[in-house]
Amino acid sequence: MASQTTKIKNTLSSASSPYLLQHKDNPVHWQMWNSETLAQAKNLNRPILLSIGYSACHWCHVMAHESFEDNKTAETMNDLFINIKVDKEERPDLDKIYQNAHSMLTERPGGWPLTVFLTPGDHLPIFAGTYFPVEARHGLPSFRSLLLHINDIWQTRQTDIAQQSRSLQTTYTHMYESSKPADAHFDHTVIDIARNQIEKQFDSKNGGFSGAPKFPHPSILEFSIKHWSRARRHHQADPQILHCAIYSLEKMADGGLFDHLGGGFYRYSTDEQWMIPHFEKMLYDNGPLLSLYSQAWKLHAGLLFFDAARQTADWVIREMQHPDGGYYSAQDADSEGHEGKFFAWKKDEIETLLKAANDKSMIDAGSIKIFKQRFGLNRDENFDDSWHLHGYLSETSLADKNNIEKQQLHQQLQLIRQFLFQQREQRVHPATDTKILCAWNGLMIHGMASAGRLLDRPDYTESAIRAAYYLKNHCWQEDALSASIKDGKATLNAYVDDYAFLIYGLLELLQSQWDNDLYRWTQQLADQLLTNFEDKNYGGFYFTSNQHEKLIQRLKAFSDDAIPSGNAIAALSLNRLGYLSGKQHYIDAAERCLQSAWTAMNHAPVSHCALLNTLAEFMVPPNILIIRERTELATKDNWQKLAQQYYLPDTLVYTISAEQVPDGVLSEKIPATDNHIAYPCNGLQCQTALESSTELQAYLQNNSYRVLE
Repeated sequence: MASQTTKIKNTLSSASSPYLLQHKDNPVHWQMWNSETLAQAKNLNRPILLSIGYSACHWCHVMAHESFEDNKTAETMNDLFINIKVDKEERPDLDKIYQNAHSMLTERPGGWPLTVFLTPGDHLPIFAGTYFPVEARHGLPSFRSLLLHINDIWQTRQTDIAQQSRSLQTTYTHMYESSKPADAHFDHTVIDIARNQIEKQFDSKNGGFSGAPKFPHPSILEFSIKHWSRARRHHQADPQILHCAIYSLEKMADGGLFDHLGGGFYRYSTDEQWMIPHFEKMLYDNGPLLSLYSQAWKLHAGLLFFDAARQTADWVIREMQHPDGGYYSAQDADSEGHEGKFFAWKKDEIETLLKAANDKSMIDAGSIKIFKQRFGLNRDENFDDSWHLHGYLSETSLADKNNIEKQQLHQQLQLIRQFLFQQREQRVHPATDTKILCAWNGLMIHGMASAGRLLDRPDYTESAIRAAYYLKNHCWQEDALSASIKDGKATLNAYVDDYAFLIYGLLELLQSQWDNDLYRWTQQLADQLLTNFEDKNYGGFYFTSNQHEKLIQRLKAFSDDAIPSGNAIAALSLNRLGYLSGKQHYIDAAERCLQSAWTAMNHAPVSHCALLNTLAEFMVPPNILIIRERTELATKDNWQKLAQQYYLPDTLVYTISAEQVPDGVLSEKIPATDNHIAYPCNGLQCQTALESSTELQAYLQNNSYRVLE
């Protein structure tokens, strides 16, 4: 065995993933997941140790330092296994498959790092776990003892392993068969059940929908706002479900989940109060949250929502956007070897800084006192003998208490935040994972486009346009999409999320600024989604394309996790695109997806919030308003800006200048000769064109909702 082992070396130095490159100097002979590595495991008849993680994962770093950098542990790994390291962000197909396997084997949720031992021939799991310590503790075995135990199982219990493999394969077959469409007669019952489940799960004290650890759950928040607006549309009132969303958004933005100095939301809170987060910032969280806070601002007019959206968008442009346009994946939780060190404040440091700013008359003493009360600097430290900023008292209550006008106090506190941000910028920053993922970029394009339109910030819209064209220029080749770009090189076949989220983002972007080229590309993406991902037997969409390598399971997932279900967003986007383009086959594909998911939705409604939004929109199609605007008149009578003043949750508004000629049925929405004109439609029915600002304003008022403070 030793002679065979010496031929195997760590090959991660040729990887593009920053996460894999973090492990290129490990004494472990890490390999990448590819046909050569898998053939090697089969030829040697040696089990595979599959380790899946990502660059911003704190416990991935801990396990790497404890075990993968340890020579003795590495020697055992190298002698007994073929060791494969996978970036879950580049290979979500492998991550989803083996997270599912972990859940089935352990009856517990998974996480990262994910540690799975696989058979060398068919790659079925022998054993699965997550983080394992270097020494046995908290009921977990030491990692080295686990290695020896798995080797013993492999050598002595082949029959048991084969039986487990057959059982898993049977389970996979049953999972697929469960998506066979039943006689689905769509109605609102499952939507109402989910609404009631959300209210029961709602934390009325702290916001959110669970205890610790506490995640944002954007899909639940989006469903809650949409459900409220749907009720309003049918002349019903449901203020409680809106409260669940708005109050949760308030608590998240006010608490330590939000970076009050630099903008952006951390991944989750380690406590129920949203106080101390897990400090990595993920693009996939911040895209949907940016859209939600932009909606909440338009709906509720709270400065807290406006600041959360503005600061998040500013952070994205400042720190997460490639010079040529694409958005980076994540920022690490750790800096200088400690989680949260970049974000936390030692008492002496912040006291000295604020005193110096006061001495130089940059900030007045009264504002500093209120700032301390707001963010807990007058209390005991809340994080590792340091302070992490968390809103203990609201600006409104502090303004009332100190008899200060609320806007004035907001500006004073904002000045202190800007000062501390500049001081923090001098620290060693957490690392940024600079790979660019199509799926996550689609979510952020949607978020930036929403913020650009709803906050009236053309620079945010421009950021989204640059990202869209970056993907079009770098990821779209020969009518096929790549999933990831690093250093200008596109790699890996795209997944359903890449197509679905990108179509979703582009349809939102076209509302902010019409672009014929992007509209054509949206339809091309949709056509490829149908050709290469749709399940022709049962409907819905596989996670991998027809051209993808064969794995132990071809997933077709419907439930939401940290991001919304790819099937849900695919169906939602196809339904919208069908009505916009007049192409019925897109709407039909959305219906087939909902039929395939019907059993899953009814089994666990609250786990399928994104699909339930799609179902509601399929049953009651959105309004679509096409504005044909004459550029020469827009400076005095700008219909697009007029429409953007309203919160229109059930209406898609596309403004196309008279100079542009859109494709397909949209070309029939012709401009007027001497004025703007707007064409309102609902589903497949169009109403009388709107020919004056007065008519347009009446239409907008009739379809808009707003809740004042």
